[in-house]
Amino acid sequence: MLLVFGILIILACVLLGFFVLVQNPKGGGLSGSFGGIGTQVIGVRQTTDVLEKGTWILAVLIAVLCLTSSFFIGKTTTSVAPPTAVEKAAGKAAVPQAPATPLPNTPTTPAPAPAPQPK
Repeated sequence: MLLVFGILIILACVLLGFFVLVQNPKGGGLSGSFGGIGTQVIGVRQTTDVLEKGTWILAVLIAVLCLTSSFFIGKTTTSVAPPTAVEKAAGKAAVPQAPATPLPNTPTTPAPAPAPQPK
């Protein structure tokens, strides 16, 4: 699920970058270049309004996707990662621990207490 959110976020970011680069705050830019005679013939004079609305919609879409993707982070399957080289080196240097269950054929009675030493 995170992969889907990641792809959608990247796609929205690329489109947002395109919208921002195409528009010019002074009315020029690529929208002004294409907005000459061609837009008067076709009848589209609100190219900058469309680009501005698209910019806001994509910015809100990115924010919503980022916020909703955080709900799915903890729900992914967890797997035990293999130990790193540092953990392996620290594990070899550590003293091995005694097993929690007694080994077979070992006495289960505790060792006798040491005798008191004369003073």
